[in-house]
Amino acid sequence: MPTVAAVYTALTLVEPIKELFRELLPDCRLINIVDDSLIQDVIRDGRPSPSVIRRLLVYYQAGFDAGADVILNTCSSVGEVVDLARPIFERPIFKIDQPMAAKAVRTAHSIGVLATLPTTLVPTIRLVQSEAEKIGKKIEIVEGLAEGAFTALMSGDAQGHDALIRETALKIAEKVEIIVLAQGSMARMEEPLMKHTGKIVLSSPRLGVLGVKEFLTARDNENR
Repeated sequence: MPTVAAVYTALTLVEPIKELFRELLPDCRLINIVDDSLIQDVIRDGRPSPSVIRRLLVYYQAGFDAGADVILNTCSSVGEVVDLARPIFERPIFKIDQPMAAKAVRTAHSIGVLATLPTTLVPTIRLVQSEAEKIGKKIEIVEGLAEGAFTALMSGDAQGHDALIRETALKIAEKVEIIVLAQGSMARMEEPLMKHTGKIVLSSPRLGVLGVKEFLTARDNENR
């Protein structure tokens, strides 16, 4: 049985990710490692601080020590920490949003990046640009920051969160072919935003778990 350790910086994605694993990887053992102080520190400092980086490296190691074949980093705000960590560990660490970014640049030339936190907006833009460079494609990125939406969500105002995201998406929709949702916590807005904007909208959780599934399947096929 394969084992995946998912590392979270907030509680909001734990149940959705568990549900995706039950659906897409029912035979996989999932370990959940959660430290919801991480995102608070990233928001406060505007970036992953040395303290956040050290803690994430400890959690990645803990996941591998618990038998994980793969680490799934579920937070886009700290996704660039994965780039620092990969050379340290022999087993793979996945960014949940990398498959989303890769699909976006394969699909469109003009891409809207929609986030509820500036600490997620900037690294997601860099990730999309990096994926475009991998395939030698020139793209245009339009950024959209739904200010106040994350605070609304954390305070229990889901309707306010969703309304701010819709408002921001409509502002950038006419300038782009596709919209990517920078945070996994925004995933439930994928279908509503497609209806509101008439654009393709991508979110990271399902695509990220599918990416892990593809890796595990390929690995199993190689070992047969």
